[in-house]
Amino acid sequence: MRMVNLIQKKKRGEILTKEEIDFIVQGYVRDEIPDYQISAFLMAVYFKGMTKEEITDLTMSFVNSGDTVDLSKISGIKVDKHSTGGVGDKISLIAVPLVASVGVPIVKMSGRGLGHTGGTIDKLESIKGFKTEMSIEKLISNVNKHKMAIVKQTQNLTPADKKIYALRDVTATVDSIPLIASSIMSKKIAAGADRIVLDVKVGSGAFMKTVDEARELARTMVEIGKLTNRKTVAIITNMSQPLGREVGNANEVKEAIEVLNGNGPEDVTVIALTIASYMAVLGEAFKNFETAYDELNKIIKSGKALEKLKELVMIQGGDPGLIEKPEKLPKAERHIEIKASQKGYISEINAESIGVSAMLLGAGRQKKDDEIDAAAGITVTKKVGDEVNPGETICILHTNLTNYEEAEVMARKAFVISDIKVSPVKYIYEVIE
Repeated sequence: MRMVNLIQKKKRGEILTKEEIDFIVQGYVRDEIPDYQISAFLMAVYFKGMTKEEITDLTMSFVNSGDTVDLSKISGIKVDKHSTGGVGDKISLIAVPLVASVGVPIVKMSGRGLGHTGGTIDKLESIKGFKTEMSIEKLISNVNKHKMAIVKQTQNLTPADKKIYALRDVTATVDSIPLIASSIMSKKIAAGADRIVLDVKVGSGAFMKTVDEARELARTMVEIGKLTNRKTVAIITNMSQPLGREVGNANEVKEAIEVLNGNGPEDVTVIALTIASYMAVLGEAFKNFETAYDELNKIIKSGKALEKLKELVMIQGGDPGLIEKPEKLPKAERHIEIKASQKGYISEINAESIGVSAMLLGAGRQKKDDEIDAAAGITVTKKVGDEVNPGETICILHTNLTNYEEAEVMARKAFVISDIKVSPVKYIYEVIE
């Protein structure tokens, strides 16, 4: 095979065989195919697309490029979840202990924040002592005994995807459905999950900006699941404004605790319960979604789910006392209130702008080696549909930095106030099975 012929083939919109896709992916991992030819191939995929079989072959080639995690020594059906990334997305912190509390084994391999979206690993590391790395033996032991683990993705999982993602980032091919779907699903499959629940976010704070794009991505990933014998459910959720009221690592841990205490914001609670319910059904703890939702809601009200979060923190080396007293989690020195300049109703909060503002305050990385400040973030005090008066606080910035002007301007611009009251946003658009 010659790479130039395969680029030509995809450029014409023809279908590549499994062997041809393997030749491209494995050749690139072995440095036998140069960046410029893979760049041309990625652009051809961007414009011509791929069939579901091609996308599945690409996914499995990513999987086979590195290590895979063998979870066969864990009893039961192993369920994993993945979010496509958003602002204020603390769902994993709620769903993992909640689903584990009904006996479904959860092995969650998570990443760090990417751009304006926060990462589960960064959030958990705001809990003093919490270890996000452990041996496979310890992981298996923890999940067999406690039904849960949240760990950092191992270095040699899907190296082809990592290498190709870096190239997508600089060749304007990140937003290609076949490439996004294969990237996400390859990591979940390599991590050893039997069944997968996907939280596909849509809106200003998500990578998918329209419901149609999100639906196409969700359907593509569910198809990959079917073709690889891994039952997959995708839930399309709203990310047109920040999820909940807290953005930033320690602040989001506090809000997750509030939800598990039964008094968290409605949007986070509904989305977390929905995702956890589908995870519990896939794990065969319940026969249907409605029963799962009702029972998990009762478990939150009983306090059992919060106890399970304390257990997760304890078994991974963290201080469970911080779950009982979240006010002891990291706090910023400076709190800057942003006030409404006019009377009206909040008609829009640009989630991406809030995410970038939080990042500028120290809650995320602008450059690869930047340190993350666990205490930095934003509290959103008014949401879409809320009435405001001049001088009322619409959000509070939390930072240890002295130079926060850019973040302040960005946060202020994220809020749109109008004379007409808009309907509250829909939390969940669609479920694809």
